[in-house]
Amino acid sequence: MRKINLRSDGGWTFMETLVAIAIVLVLTSSVGFVAIQNLDKARRATARSQIDSFSVALESFYIDCGRYPTTEQGLSALWQRPVVEPVSPFWNGPYILRPIPKDPWGNEYEYRVPGPYGLPYGIRSFAADGREGGDGKDADITSWEN
Repeated sequence: MRKINLRSDGGWTFMETLVAIAIVLVLTSSVGFVAIQNLDKARRATARSQIDSFSVALESFYIDCGRYPTTEQGLSALWQRPVVEPVSPFWNGPYILRPIPKDPWGNEYEYRVPGPYGLPYGIRSFAADGREGGDGKDADITSWEN
């Protein structure tokens, strides 16, 4: 009759455990790096989309009131009736679904009338650095440039 050994040493060694942890850390850090890069792209796309929706709302405001909100009235005139003169009796808002949000980096959008290059208005997000100008992730996102 043959004896069966019921004791098994099938666990991981200390070195195998360290190698597995190292592999998990490398994979996690590479996924995190890719996610951070995509997060900046998503923020820029969100800012562009919000600026485009403000532009559509501004056109509706113009159709009703015969002019765009002044710089002093700002984009908030799309959400609630302006209190700063001139106030149009034909205001028929709100022209957007929610109050004006901050940009994806937590900064206020800049709105000015008239806009650059002879445009009736301009809307700008100062992007990641919160300052005018910049390159890459710090480049401004505007209503007058693609």
